[in-house]
Amino acid sequence: MGVRPFSSLRSPEVDPARVLVVPIGSVEQHGPHLPLNTDTVIAEALAAALCDDVDGFVLGPTVGIGASGEHAGFPGTLSIGTEVLSNILVELVYSARGSCAAVYVVNGHGGNTVAIQRAAVTLGASGDRFGVGRVVDDGDAHAGHAETSLMLHLAPHLVGDERPIGRTEPLATLLPELQRHGMAAVSPSGVLGDATSASAADGLRRFDAMRGRLATAAQMWREEWR
Repeated sequence: MGVRPFSSLRSPEVDPARVLVVPIGSVEQHGPHLPLNTDTVIAEALAAALCDDVDGFVLGPTVGIGASGEHAGFPGTLSIGTEVLSNILVELVYSARGSCAAVYVVNGHGGNTVAIQRAAVTLGASGDRFGVGRVVDDGDAHAGHAETSLMLHLAPHLVGDERPIGRTEPLATLLPELQRHGMAAVSPSGVLGDATSASAADGLRRFDAMRGRLATAAQMWREEWR
């Protein structure tokens, strides 16, 4: 990484012209084979890559616990909820005034989306620059082939040997049931998708594609206000 992470800088080294990149993840079940911090690992890796790929971006501290209420009932899941997460983001951006030109979050967990949207509305009204980069992949929804492949690439030492198959219907089909009853009622294994074909090679391919999309989106967002 060309620029040291924000948190490792000394106060006089802070450049208020830079964009502070904040990864947002979760601590929630990811089936019997992936770690609780899967979303965080992926978000942090993409945020670090963004800071390497785009000049003027600096890697900020991670918000590692998000809104994961849909995963309640599985051991290990921790959640601070939508309202608290939204408030944290608003206060973080307010406090960053004078230390950076803008804040750009890289969100690794879909359950955080509403909180981020609420924060964006509040921050837009106050005139703060706040951008959002979503970790977008074309694979299955949760702890299946896509996330297992990504983790085999990024942190293989954290991946268990089991390769489960969960519910394989499209997320759009499952979403109403998930919202009403939660993950445990929809998929007792906690998996949406099929991890049997996951591989580190496919994880690298997916990561590189996501990295490219994120850099393009972040550059376009910055050009809107520069």
